[in-house]
Amino acid sequence: MKSKRHAKILEIIKSHPITTQEELLKHLNDSGFKVTQATISRDIKELRLIKTLDSSGNYHYSTVQQESEDLSSKFHSLFADTVINVDYAGNIVVVKCLSGMASAVCAALDALNRPDIVGTISGDDTFICIMRNENYSLELFKELNKLIKD
Repeated sequence: MKSKRHAKILEIIKSHPITTQEELLKHLNDSGFKVTQATISRDIKELRLIKTLDSSGNYHYSTVQQESEDLSSKFHSLFADTVINVDYAGNIVVVKCLSGMASAVCAALDALNRPDIVGTISGDDTFICIMRNENYSLELFKELNKLIKD
């Protein structure tokens, strides 16, 4: 029953902009699933649903997979608009941004969950990426420089 309910929840959030647990509860009840708000809350956690901002400025539930489909294009756009320079030394890539934008660009890069990046540290106008090795550092450096020139 739980797996059928989870499948229905995923179907509902893909076809309707669900903004609250109460809305999701209503849709489930209308579909024949008699559950409580506490169950919905657990299901949201188990399914790892997140609230994302849509183009009209409203938040609604979506899956991490749905969000990751848009992350790459959002990152490229943000990167191209705000990054001034990229350099690297050893296994560290240094990215210089417009003042106040480093955290946003760094967070967007983090959201891509790249396995070649060990971690990032951000300041106001600069952030660094600690890479797994120098080869990955050089690859990221080249990739990011292409985004600046595009």
